[in-house]
Amino acid sequence: MDIRVDDVLELKKEHPCGSRRWQVLRVGMDFRLRCMGCGHELMIPRSKVEKSIKKVIRPGEDNA
Repeated sequence: MDIRVDDVLELKKEHPCGSRRWQVLRVGMDFRLRCMGCGHELMIPRSKVEKSIKKVIRPGEDNA
């Protein structure tokens, strides 16, 4: 799956703050993600993230 830095991922499950959107800060074997709702950052294995992605939103693209 092609995930890049600054993409926004919409995940299947909500974060406790209510947001489903996460900004990608780092890509590799692990992803560093920042919650778009509360700003919480975490490192999570690539395999776990790829299973839970609902939609990838790229900056600068028209999503209409």
